Amino acid sequence: MKRLIIFILLLLPAFAFGQKKDGVLYGKIVSEDGKALEFVNVAVQGTPHGVVSDNHGSYRLTLPADTLINIVYSFVGFEDEKLQLRLKPDERRKNDVVMKTSSTMLPEATVHDQAINSSTITKLDAREAVLLPSAGAGGVEDMVKTLAGVSSTNELSSQYNVRGGNFDENLIYVNGIEIYKPFLVGSGQQEGLSFINSRLVSNIEFSAGGFSTEYGDKLSSVLDISYKKPTVTEGSLALSMLGAEAHAEGQAFKNRMSYLIGARYKNTKYLLGNMDTKANYQPNFTDVQALLTYSVSPRFEITALGYYSRNSYLMIPTTRETDFGNLQASYRLKVYFDGQELSRYTTGLGAVTFNYSPNEDLNLKLITSGYSAVESETYDIQGQYWIGLLETNPGSEEYGNVISNQGVGTYIEHARNSFYTRVFNIDHKGAYTYNDNTLKWGLRYQHQYFDDFINEWDMVDSAGYTQPHTIDSILNPNNPMQTPLELKNVSKGHNELNVNCLDGYLQNSWQFENEKGNIWVLTAGLRLNYWGYNSSVNVSPRAGIAFKPQKYPNMTFRLSGGVYVQPPFYRELRMFDGSLVSKDDALVQKSYQVVLGHEYRFTAWDRPFVLTSEIYYKYLKDIIPYEVDNIRIRYYADQKATGYATGIDLKVNGEFVKGIESWASVSVMKTAENIKYYINSDGQILSQTDINNGADYDHDTIISGIPRPSDQRINFAIFFQDYIPFIPSFKVNLKLIFGTGLPFGAPESERYQQKFRMPSYRRVDIGFSKQLIGEKTSFRNPRNPLRYIENCWLSLEIFNLLGVNNVSSYMWVTDVYNVQYAVPNYLTNRQINLKLVVEF
Repeated sequence: MKRLIIFILLLLPAFAFGQKKDGVLYGKIVSEDGKALEFVNVAVQGTPHGVVSDNHGSYRLTLPADTLINIVYSFVGFEDEKLQLRLKPDERRKNDVVMKTSSTMLPEATVHDQAINSSTITKLDAREAVLLPSAGAGGVEDMVKTLAGVSSTNELSSQYNVRGGNFDENLIYVNGIEIYKPFLVGSGQQEGLSFINSRLVSNIEFSAGGFSTEYGDKLSSVLDISYKKPTVTEGSLALSMLGAEAHAEGQAFKNRMSYLIGARYKNTKYLLGNMDTKANYQPNFTDVQALLTYSVSPRFEITALGYYSRNSYLMIPTTRETDFGNLQASYRLKVYFDGQELSRYTTGLGAVTFNYSPNEDLNLKLITSGYSAVESETYDIQGQYWIGLLETNPGSEEYGNVISNQGVGTYIEHARNSFYTRVFNIDHKGAYTYNDNTLKWGLRYQHQYFDDFINEWDMVDSAGYTQPHTIDSILNPNNPMQTPLELKNVSKGHNELNVNCLDGYLQNSWQFENEKGNIWVLTAGLRLNYWGYNSSVNVSPRAGIAFKPQKYPNMTFRLSGGVYVQPPFYRELRMFDGSLVSKDDALVQKSYQVVLGHEYRFTAWDRPFVLTSEIYYKYLKDIIPYEVDNIRIRYYADQKATGYATGIDLKVNGEFVKGIESWASVSVMKTAENIKYYINSDGQILSQTDINNGADYDHDTIISGIPRPSDQRINFAIFFQDYIPFIPSFKVNLKLIFGTGLPFGAPESERYQQKFRMPSYRRVDIGFSKQLIGEKTSFRNPRNPLRYIENCWLSLEIFNLLGVNNVSSYMWVTDVYNVQYAVPNYLTNRQINLKLVVEF
């Protein structure tokens, strides 16, 4: 925290220095009939820098002096107006604008270099990610969670599922560089900050499936982030009850170099304090990242991206009290703890991009990047628990109290885990535009190194007897049938692994328009992947086509799909006992996808809207079964399965409130898998793991229709923005998520037995923001330091507005009669957060 404050103080002089050299563009924006237009975007072309007009149509934009700048005035329903200018130092120039009416168009429909897009890409406004109330690890990911086809049941984590896939099946890029996530993190409380810093983002693109060959080898989704390329000197500072963050951006060396720097600190002790487990929580998460771009010439530039994060999570638990059950049978679990848990994650990433454009039609990139992570997880926690039956009769004097003791016991959880990884990439990408076609290609070499040490186990002892035991052992402690001490969930091993990989792609896009005015866009490509662990080669053809009929210009039809493969990235190779699956049994997971989409633009209440619908089917082959505990994924690495995922996604977005975009999405989905099991002579079902360990069997069978752990049948989400009429400086942002329950099962059970369902996930977060300083604020004293502030917002955020007890996972305890109880681990309750945001 001290380092962050020093960093902020060092930035303040830079803000002041940059302000003195700026000029100001101001004026009024009206329609053709002379009516003032509110919420018109006034932006510097090619950058996220800009402002919006107020309710009088007035605007004021600070710009760097002695720089040729293109200004774009844009508003839904009007044609764009452009202005090119060069301001002198401290110059104030007035420019009034008359906007001309045009056809309706939403910002999300903007597509680079062509009228329509054949891929299933959704564009998001990066500024909305900053305003979104978030208790989790990242604003961008929280916004993605509200999109159709995306689901999440843990507000403390940035992880999400997409169309029946798991967390490991999602691609994330920042400026074309693939981003990796920590390996040992097992709960949202430990996760900390995500890589993406919302303050640095200029463009967000997301696809829930059916994406083109230029994106890598994952089964479910791609999130493509572009960071800003600053043209003006700016900065921001945000303080809240959950931490602080600051950023600075600008240009140097006669505008040949741009810099973008961000630092964040987060402490969730306040959030975790109201959970069932009372503990001394000490979560500290810090990161810093910088993007430097140097223009060697108008056609050649070099970009360097650096990132460093240090996350620490210490928990010293004391007690826990959780009520669970139903009206017929309610219980109370009381636990007294000894011990502690300590997790540390240190991550670094460095990348250099050489970007060369010999001419306007050809672009060549060479990207080199290195990623490293040092992680450790240690805990020794003993819990002594009591299970009590609660009185559920409201008429009883003992209502809500424990009326009988169902059992007592002790459990111990132990771990000494460490993980180290290095990933090196060298990547070439190219793009060539000719006529109405765009040819893209890429080739990447990747080296992966892993050093994994694992030693963890659990022990459960109910009423002094080790599980399992017979009822006779309770009556006679000396009963010879009593089993010896046995540890559960034992994982132990030390694995060191080097893997070399190659992948490449070739893709072309064609655009056609026939004599009737119908527009067709076709994108097709081929992707090759070599995975060095078992020297497998995989081919992934993909294609997409879009059709925009001249007769119905407000509609677009899309069909896309292909083959998607995902080689394991270590986690999928490690079995439950800590060893690695053999090279012969290692699988490259495959997904054969088809996505049919429709986009319909319409007007309601004289405001524009877009209704997007997609129907999809995915056939899954050679997939690896897995189970999820909180956000920890463990794979049955020596087993394989087939499966499917199918569903429909609907999203409507537009101006539910004039001038502000909001959306609602709903998804209906089903995903299941088929796993081969073996039957022995006694009729007992054995898994592939049992057979690999030498068990005999009589015949095999396929158990089909097993719900996958991500089988969330219905998901509904809302992202809504509003402002108080006639007071546009007071805004409201709301996020609502509802998802039906996910499957789960008892410890040490087989996948086909894991068919219980968690309760539905229901959460509403809302934020109220008041602008304290804005474009119209003036200060009489010219020496007032507040004159350097462009905007200042004070926000009140309410997390979990409805106070719903959502479940992240289950703790399993046993009484003396060998009855198991699934005790829910609840997530955060209702809490408030105050945030102050200052923009310079």
